[in-house]
Amino acid sequence: MSRKRLLIVDNSLHPILFRPWRSWKRFVGDVQYDVANLPSGQPVPEIERYTHLLLTGSEGSIVEPKPWFDVEAALIRKAADAGLPILGSCFGHQMLAYALSGPATVRRTPAPEVGWVTLRVTQRDELFVDAPDEWPAFAYHFDEVFDLPEPWHVYAHTDRCAVQIMRFGDQPIWGIQAHPEMSQKKAQAVTRIYLLLRGKAGRRVITALRRPSLDETPIRSVVRRFLTLDPTYPVADSADR
Repeated sequence: MSRKRLLIVDNSLHPILFRPWRSWKRFVGDVQYDVANLPSGQPVPEIERYTHLLLTGSEGSIVEPKPWFDVEAALIRKAADAGLPILGSCFGHQMLAYALSGPATVRRTPAPEVGWVTLRVTQRDELFVDAPDEWPAFAYHFDEVFDLPEPWHVYAHTDRCAVQIMRFGDQPIWGIQAHPEMSQKKAQAVTRIYLLLRGKAGRRVITALRRPSLDETPIRSVVRRFLTLDPTYPVADSADR
């Protein structure tokens, strides 16, 4: 197998202000990567050049479709057909369900999550084998995945969100609703922005600002295992192009 090359799809609507790919960059080690911001209309990279695909969060709402949604959904389906390992976080997690099972699998959440939540792992597979049973992570979402059809499997939930970790059958395709990639500093900055925009602070948000530093060991393990996977179908030696 050729060396790994990761495509990070940056779903930020304001990439000068919000750069979610940078949070993931901390965990990819020496794996080569490229970043493509699809909301801005950047050209869609040739997926044949890559061995892995990562989908970031976004300020956008999955229930308010934009033309670039179809572009990203087509890229996801092409990557899935090629057997590439795919990992999505928050909006990227929702986009996986949207692309592979349709818009009926996403909705406005009746209980938004802002701040630190506890992921309760109910099943394990190769990616989350080292994750603890209860995994604290930062969350910031007003939409969610729900009522997933086969072949999706749900691996974790929180008190307010039933689908926190999911996998598409036995394919190497996973979604995480939370933002375990965010550092304490970044998460607190996002929380402060939320306070400025919303104008009042609930107890959950104040708690988030006071939360001590979190252990990044679980997400480091997840990303490491993700990047060691090979595509499940033969791929041309294109990562060296």
